[in-house]
Amino acid sequence: MSRVSQAQAQENRANVVAAAAQLFRERGIQGVSLADLMKSVGLTPGGFYKQFASKDALVTEATERAFNDRDTYLSSLDSKNPSRSDARSAMAEDYLSPQHRDNPGAGCPTAGFAGDLAQAAHEGNVTSQQTYADGVRRFVDWMTDDGEDGLVATCTLVGAILLARATSSTDLSEEILRAVRHALTDSPS
Repeated sequence: MSRVSQAQAQENRANVVAAAAQLFRERGIQGVSLADLMKSVGLTPGGFYKQFASKDALVTEATERAFNDRDTYLSSLDSKNPSRSDARSAMAEDYLSPQHRDNPGAGCPTAGFAGDLAQAAHEGNVTSQQTYADGVRRFVDWMTDDGEDGLVATCTLVGAILLARATSSTDLSEEILRAVRHALTDSPS
């Protein structure tokens, strides 16, 4: 069997982290086995421990990757909009949409990792918890504009998307999205 080049090993690792960031948000950390994760990127489960010390180490990297992707998205909104206020309104419209509700794997890591990382904290995975807290802080800071409380806005967004996902097959889900979108953007939807 041939050895994998260093460049290929780095690419494989990046693919595993990206897949984990998506799958953990879709199914939850405990809902993704290492075998399923590795299979999703075309690798064998045995290769996991050549790349990562543990699943907890992968959770930390996947969390950071998801928040870095979120940061890139937020920066793109800044460049597309004339002001941070306009960028925040555009983000809230997108965040509180049925598309975001129905696609957690590509969605906000603040909502996507919240429950699992609360559990991880009880199990002693403080590295993942700190990585998550750092990502949430960056989101809160981006949401803060002209003295407005970004923490309240972030909590409102995350709570709304969690409730909308939990009630997604009911009329209440659409009501939640619509009401919070209206409250945060001052636009009737």
